[in-house]
Amino acid sequence: MDITFYLKGLDCANCAAKIENAIKDCDFSKNATLNFVAQKLTVTSDLNDIDLITSKVRRIVAHYEPEVDVVIADNKSKKQETSLIPQMIKIIISALLFALGLIVSLCFDNNITTKTISYILYGVSYISVATPVIVATVKALVSKNLFNENTLMFIASIGAIAIGEVHEAIAVMLFYSVGELFQSIAVGKSRRSIASLIGTKPETADMLIDGEYKTVSPYDVPAGSEIRVKVGEKIPLDGIVINGTTQINNSAITGESIPIDISENDEVKAGGINLSGVITVKTTFAFTDSTVYKMLKLVEEATEKKTKTENFISVFAKYYTPIVVLLALLISVIPPLFTGMDFSSWIQRGLIFLVVSCPCALVISIPMGYFAGIGKASSESILIKGSNYLEAISKAKTVVLDKTGTITNGEFEISSINPKNISEEELLCYAAYCEYNSTHPIALSVKKRYSGKIQIDKIENHIEIAGKGIKTVINGNEYLCGNEKFLKENGIATEKSNGTSLFLAENGRYLGYIEIADTPKETSAKAIEFLKSKGIQAIMLTGDNEASAKHTAELTGISEYHHSLLPEDKSRILSDKKSLLKKDEKIIFIGDGINDAPVLAAADIGIAMGKNGTDSAIETADVVFMKDDLTQLETAYNISCKTRRIILQNIIAAISIKIVIQILSVIGFANMWIAVFADVGVSILAILNSLRILKGQHKHRLDNT
Repeated sequence: MDITFYLKGLDCANCAAKIENAIKDCDFSKNATLNFVAQKLTVTSDLNDIDLITSKVRRIVAHYEPEVDVVIADNKSKKQETSLIPQMIKIIISALLFALGLIVSLCFDNNITTKTISYILYGVSYISVATPVIVATVKALVSKNLFNENTLMFIASIGAIAIGEVHEAIAVMLFYSVGELFQSIAVGKSRRSIASLIGTKPETADMLIDGEYKTVSPYDVPAGSEIRVKVGEKIPLDGIVINGTTQINNSAITGESIPIDISENDEVKAGGINLSGVITVKTTFAFTDSTVYKMLKLVEEATEKKTKTENFISVFAKYYTPIVVLLALLISVIPPLFTGMDFSSWIQRGLIFLVVSCPCALVISIPMGYFAGIGKASSESILIKGSNYLEAISKAKTVVLDKTGTITNGEFEISSINPKNISEEELLCYAAYCEYNSTHPIALSVKKRYSGKIQIDKIENHIEIAGKGIKTVINGNEYLCGNEKFLKENGIATEKSNGTSLFLAENGRYLGYIEIADTPKETSAKAIEFLKSKGIQAIMLTGDNEASAKHTAELTGISEYHHSLLPEDKSRILSDKKSLLKKDEKIIFIGDGINDAPVLAAADIGIAMGKNGTDSAIETADVVFMKDDLTQLETAYNISCKTRRIILQNIIAAISIKIVIQILSVIGFANMWIAVFADVGVSILAILNSLRILKGQHKHRLDNT
């Protein structure tokens, strides 16, 4: 089973990586994933004792982060940020006392009284700012967790005091505390920024209880309840309008910015905003089954599917810290032993090296960057199920596209009716009866065109054969309704048509065909043009005949297409194309997420058009385009490229700065102030750089800006 915990107050990315690795290595855990940005830990275990697992998790978390509060997550639990005001007050008091001590020592006579007063002020200043670090260090030592940031800082400050650098010891603690404060602010800002981009979750619902409306949590509203939604409110649950008319803004769900008119018997989705009138809704699903809940859960859990880079950094940090501690010890001891140089100066260099080497900036920059990328994509109505998929999009070299509903509108209309020895009305009637139980877009177009009443009791049998057609018995007669290939397989000769057509036969006698038109979306040609500009091959797969496929390919600029395909044919072609790619190159399949599940699963990245059939799309695909717009591929590609680029910048900057200052510390040209900057300062810069992903638009060739 999976158990989820919130780790409230977790602001150290390095400690988060240690906690995750430690829980993974425990016998009670099959797997563990810690989402640092969401402060969420998910543990997979074979044990059924939740209390025992919780106790063990809390013990491990306390070992690395004693101040973090571990709470079992449920649907109603909220992640509350720890107040930073007490931390700010302590820093201000310490800084004032330190400044006062400096004034006393510099402006008054240098006598015992002056020194005593100044050192008392220094001592109180140090204790004020260093107490949290000292407490954390003691708890860490009791837990035998020797390699953590607080311990490193405590050792560095005590070492500075030991060699007579009291001012530097206090200054280091002050600078470190200020840096930690700014890091907490930056982490909190990033979490709030990302949350605001995906903040479509309704907080309350007005449910009819005992004849009056009461405000409750959406989680407490069962399916079949009656709720009221006032103007300006978010619709809390999926349902059917039973009273009232209004306009709904569904941009948070589908990305469609134009409000839609809603009246009685219309369906509404949770997360939409009621714009103009009070409506009463009968809920069709519980909140946890609603589209918006699935979307938010998907985005929140997205960074749990980690990239190779994230996994490497986690392992790297595990071994990196003990190695640098050993190096710091060698730097402090070896040179003076063999050269006769002053021990105090080399101890100071070793302490500076120790402070510089904390890997927090490196560890924090990667998950923060990917989560920002996923958050930005969600704000553009693109749902990405994992940072691994976000990274892979930028490596795409081939994009395979389904035709109907992906490249085209998927809204078929009858363009001509061509009967053989019967009337047009009769041919349309037979087709409507055959397609009565089908939900295929072509079937919908036939039923939409037919105005007569269908007598359901006349339909005695219905067999739908995927990719071919329908065999049914109507009023005792057997009918075949499908593509040209389907009728030929059953020994029935047809005539030539110019596009997508529906052929019919009765008891083995050919009745004629109905021609169906499906035009490309206005944005499809633009999306194909973008792929070509990036050197990405676009391939179209369709079950339609050659004439229809060729026509769509010509209109959109697709050079390679395959027609008259069954679902298994699409999977085979995709596998063949995938085998031609190099090791790091990826293949994308884009379909409607309903009948393309095998191909979506076979691709490196399966993308579903999610506006229609959203539930199926979210369940099946790795990425969902909520606008059903192929130009979202350009947006996703640009976000992916920018995210990778910023993460690479963070990694290079963090490693480069640390290496330079490590070298300077060894040769004596770096002090504690610079060392602390190389630790918390670089972490803050990495966080702020990651937040750039959330800014600006990512369309129309902006990936290189």
